[in-house]
Amino acid sequence: MQNVIDRRWRRAVPCALALATSLGIANPAWADSPDAASVPVAGTDALRTAGDIVVTARQRPEPAQSVPAALSVVDGAWLDRSLAVNTQALTTLVPALTYSSANPRNTAFTIRGLGSSVVAVSQANDGLEPGVGFYVDGVYHARPATAAFDFADVERVEVLRGPQGTLFGKNTTAGAIAITSRLPSFTPAASEEVSVGERRLVQAKAMATGPLIDDVLAYRLSGLLTRRDGVIHNVRTGADQNSVDNQALRGQLLFTPSASVQLRVVADYARFGGDCCTQVYLRVGTSLRSPARQYAALAAAAHYAPPSTNPYDRLTDIDAGLGVNTNEGGIAATLDWHLGGATLTAISAWRFWNWDAANDRDYTGLPIQTTQHIPSRQDQVSQELRLASDGQRALSYVAGLYYFRQVITGHPISIYGPYGAPWLLGRTTSNGTAIPTNLLDGYGQGGDTRFAVNSYAAFAEANWTIVPRLTLTGGLRQTWEDKQGSYNTSVFGGPQVTNAALLAAQLSVLRPQAYAASTRDSSLSGRANLAWQVSDTVMAYGAYSQGFKSGGINMSGLPLDSANQPVLATAVIRPERNITWEGGIKSQWWDRHLLLNLAAYRTTVRDFQATVVDSSQTVALRGYLSNIPRVRVQGVEADAALHWGGLVLTAGLAYADGRYTDYPKGPCPLEVQTAATTACNLTGKALTGLSRWSETLGVDYRLPMARGEWVLHSDTAWRSSYNGDPSLSRYTWIDGYALTNASLAWRSRRDGGPGVELGVFARNLFKANNIQNLTIQAGNSGLILGTPSDPRTLGVTFRAWQ
Repeated sequence: MQNVIDRRWRRAVPCALALATSLGIANPAWADSPDAASVPVAGTDALRTAGDIVVTARQRPEPAQSVPAALSVVDGAWLDRSLAVNTQALTTLVPALTYSSANPRNTAFTIRGLGSSVVAVSQANDGLEPGVGFYVDGVYHARPATAAFDFADVERVEVLRGPQGTLFGKNTTAGAIAITSRLPSFTPAASEEVSVGERRLVQAKAMATGPLIDDVLAYRLSGLLTRRDGVIHNVRTGADQNSVDNQALRGQLLFTPSASVQLRVVADYARFGGDCCTQVYLRVGTSLRSPARQYAALAAAAHYAPPSTNPYDRLTDIDAGLGVNTNEGGIAATLDWHLGGATLTAISAWRFWNWDAANDRDYTGLPIQTTQHIPSRQDQVSQELRLASDGQRALSYVAGLYYFRQVITGHPISIYGPYGAPWLLGRTTSNGTAIPTNLLDGYGQGGDTRFAVNSYAAFAEANWTIVPRLTLTGGLRQTWEDKQGSYNTSVFGGPQVTNAALLAAQLSVLRPQAYAASTRDSSLSGRANLAWQVSDTVMAYGAYSQGFKSGGINMSGLPLDSANQPVLATAVIRPERNITWEGGIKSQWWDRHLLLNLAAYRTTVRDFQATVVDSSQTVALRGYLSNIPRVRVQGVEADAALHWGGLVLTAGLAYADGRYTDYPKGPCPLEVQTAATTACNLTGKALTGLSRWSETLGVDYRLPMARGEWVLHSDTAWRSSYNGDPSLSRYTWIDGYALTNASLAWRSRRDGGPGVELGVFARNLFKANNIQNLTIQAGNSGLILGTPSDPRTLGVTFRAWQ
């Protein structure tokens, strides 16, 4: 195994160096690309605060401080300095944004506690859509899993908090993450970056841009490669698991045949790989089930002990195969045509996502479940047509049409091993029939699923300056959607049994099921906003918005009736409907050196999509996906930035109180579970996955010297504790944590010119230990698994600009 790792390490470094140099050689001229964007690109000397950044939060360029809404903006220079290349790293910079990922498919992110969260439902369910929209260069990414991929060459990231149903491509109840990559430039430029660190970490980034036809056609090519050994050691195989092996490549063409027409074509491909992803022993909880069916007795009977009961030893002994191989890509064309007083924008895109992975879903060294994976393929096409007024005027507007279609096919497969029956079923059935120890050995389930959606929308928003400094905004969006889903699974393998009790025992673990369902709905959403420009540097606003998260179809199996048939009435999940009231102040002080923004909000969600337990109409052996009556989240947020000479300080603070205000049939906490399927009233309980307090602090300090400058950078994120499971068990509590990343570098470059930089960095500088997400082991033995945070990583970085 060590030889394999050594060979991988020897391959990684040359590949990284080749990537970092090959793109940079394309343009030997030493220059930046000042016309590439309205904000600084990576490596420029000045890191700007949000007050200087031009955003497109309302689908037209305007200063971030002019947008009367809660908005967090991180520019590309800060991202580069923070070594942030994915959505997970972005959470250290934006306190209201949280991210959870047990593996790329099970990726969830929330804003203000709402969205496609691990806290509510299985985020891997293909029939549901996220509550947080994820956009790259104006193109909506339908699957949350694509947010797990690395992104390269970013100009800025905008995190919009609250419903975004009026202007953005898809209705979302929680907010949107909008990533904008850097444009091609007609000024030749190139940059390279290589980082090497502990656990054989190698990360390389490179970019090249310049003209192909002077003032008519320009290109930009950028790429990223990240490789790192695993951080969880398998004592059984000797492998280091949860490794990283990612690549991303983006190519762009910018065509400007005239001053009024611009066409941008972007093609990208990304791959996420590695010996990933597993969890480790976190703790054991007890229930009201028979002691013989709980973890302590089960482990003792199997003569099993985990390699460690301290999750931060990062040890596992899983015995089943592990590995991730997923990729995504696509092509998009964006046309901007200035018509004189207005700009017509057309965005056409096609994207795909492929997924496959092997898992050990029992997370132990016992052969309970030997195979678990869901090979999947998603394709989507989208078309947006938008007309927006230009410049500042008494009445400005944005109006458009949107079409989106996606198709997802899956092939779920699950196979149990020789110790499946003793662990999951016990020694006898309910009527006393002895259960053979091999009853589940080789017993499995396979199948095919297909989910398709068509979505159409018309939208418009107008801004009316009633009197100077007072502007009223109103927007509406009408959405029509139709969805179809089919689910078909069968069982195979295992010993042949004729005894009815034994057959029922097998079927209690896996059973064949087939159904088809469809749904159609339409929704009108909108918002109203009143903004008062109190002075040139202070604005106050109040807003009302009504959001809409699409309904869906449960593509993970349905509860069964007394005839063992799927209950089709539970197949369709209704849309979520969201109402948000928000008020805020945006201000700049001390000759605009200090930025201070405040926002307060209250959000209620009806028909929140969550797990429901209802055994009165079915003989379900578990909860199922449905809607609960109401959820409420309210809070206060503050953002500040100080820019003084070579010092930039940024800070964010968020307080949130989220409650299930009406949840009568929720899943029961482990500590009150019995052998029967029962529901628990979770009304009034805290919303899962939401920290009451979260804050971020960033520091960037440049000390000029005779031939360059020293650059110190640090980012710290702190979150208070929260519950990591929708059952709200006391055993699924996740403690708060503080994470700090830092770097110190010497840069020979000044004022955006050519140069080089050499520095050192530390990820998780103070060795903070925290649990990123947790899982209750299938079968409710009481075993709780968790994904520990990465240990501290030290390394060096070399950057060059031409």
